Amino acid sequence: MNVKDVYNAIDAAAPFSLAMDFDNPGLLVGDPDEQVKGALVALDVTDNVIDEAVSRGANLIVTHHPVIFHPMKRVTADTLVWRLVRAGLSVVSAHTNLDIARGGVNDILAARLELAGAAPLEETCPGEGIGRVGTLARGMTPPEFAYYVKRMLDLQAVRYCDGGRAIERVAVCGGSGGNMLEAAAAAGCQAYVTGDVKHDVMLDAVHRGITLLDAGHFGTETIVLDYLAGLVRAAVGEGVPVVIARTNVDVTTTI
Repeated sequence: MNVKDVYNAIDAAAPFSLAMDFDNPGLLVGDPDEQVKGALVALDVTDNVIDEAVSRGANLIVTHHPVIFHPMKRVTADTLVWRLVRAGLSVVSAHTNLDIARGGVNDILAARLELAGAAPLEETCPGEGIGRVGTLARGMTPPEFAYYVKRMLDLQAVRYCDGGRAIERVAVCGGSGGNMLEAAAAAGCQAYVTGDVKHDVMLDAVHRGITLLDAGHFGTETIVLDYLAGLVRAAVGEGVPVVIARTNVDVTTTI
């Protein structure tokens, strides 16, 4: 199978047409007609992920975050794109389309927290949307819910503010979703789980009586990699190794 077959398999499950306007998913580096010899799946393209792909003999990297996000004015030897091209590596990235699509990042996040009746938090097109909102099987206090999220997502730590109310209805948004606090409030949620939360958003959450958990950008999105790897395996078939990168790690350390 070729690189374009992997692209098409991802597109069938999480259409690239769903991606938000600011995004840049798709085939970002490489030749769509090149035969896939091996694929490495990771949240991001990093120097270590490139090294691992080369050492494994893989010629395709599939990521959630686009390796080219902002417009590039030059490609020089100190850039990841240069390294990818020199190493003969193609990159396919599925970003906000994988956030929005059914079965993608936010459905997986809602399932990991065992939220019943999960539905889009904010609709972006008919039947699809960013974030999810659902209901816990039983009510929890804010501290109890914070420990619950930490355990269910297998995290070192979480940051949270206490909204002062018992929690039953919960919103989630993988990655950086602080700007959707108002949507969580409008949906009648007592808690909201996302990543990359700024101080002023925490203050706003307390004012609104919402327990806001910052479970980290990495922690709320790395959970999609098993699903993404499954899409790649289905596209390339048996005999082509597809693995999640050992070097797919959170580069931050909590002490």
